[in-house]
Order: sequence, then structure tokens, then C-alpha cells
Amino acid sequence: MTTDTTGAATGADDTDDTAIRALLERARDAWNRGDGAAYGACFTADAVDVTFVGTVYRGGPEIGRAHQALFDGFLKGTRMALEIVDVRVHGDSAVVVTRGEVAKRAPKRLGKVATYTLVRDGGDGGGWRIAAVQKTKRRPLMESVSFRFQPATRPA
Repeated sequence: MTTDTTGAATGADDTDDTAIRALLERARDAWNRGDGAAYGACFTADAVDVTFVGTVYRGGPEIGRAHQALFDGFLKGTRMALEIVDVRVHGDSAVVVTRGEVAKRAPKRLGKVATYTLVRDGGDGGGWRIAAVQKTKRRPLMESVSFRFQPATRPA
């Protein structure tokens, strides 16, 4: 299953697509409430979360604990904006690419890209959990320069 850049499903299994989107919505809602435990519960026990500054958190409990500290500190009152760009299911795993941003007000643009690896969680009838996420700060100027000097590097 894949989605196009508008996030509309273009692939096969609507049940998986719906469940994957619901998981990312739960993660976003937990973030928006400042609920570290609920955010961490969206991850597997051995998950890896690599932040855009390079911090590596391991496991849903640690991810939740660390994020609660962040929500109580400098991320207090922030909201996560999230747009799903691509979803690909490969058996009991899926790769999801998103654009997003975290801010206290609605962002003017989504300046981060995240790649999520999800796994099917057999515990609740085929639901999904986040096994890994890698967040990257997008650098549009550097990207533009690169494409200008090496046009063959521009994605289709």
C-alpha cells in the first residue's frame, strides 16, 4: 500500500492504512496533550527514536519518560502538525514518511521529515506500533542548491 503526497490511499489494504493513520494520530494527540506515557505507549518496548538533534531514545517507556520531561519543560504547550506523505506496508511491517513540525502556534510550513518503521502488534487484533523513527530537519535552500548543481539528484 502507498499513499500519494496528499496522503490519499493509493494501495490495497484499507484496514492497515486506517490503523496506521490512527496510530500516528494517537501519537500526535498524546503530544498535543503533553502526555509522555501515552506517547511512549505508541512505541514498542524496544523502539528507537532518533530526534532531529541526534538524541537516541530506546524503548517506549524511555521515550515516554523523556518526552514527559520535555513536555513539562521547553516543549510545554507545543502542538505537533503532521502530514503523511507515504505509507508502504511490507507484511507485518510498514514504512511511513511524514512531514511535520512542532510549535506553539500553527506552523507556516512543515520543516521536518520523519521516517517511521511500524510493526504489527499481534496483541490487539492486528494493530500497529512504532518500532523506530528518524526525524530530520529539512534544509530547502541546501536542497535547492544541490538540485541546481546536480539536477539528476532531484527526486521524481
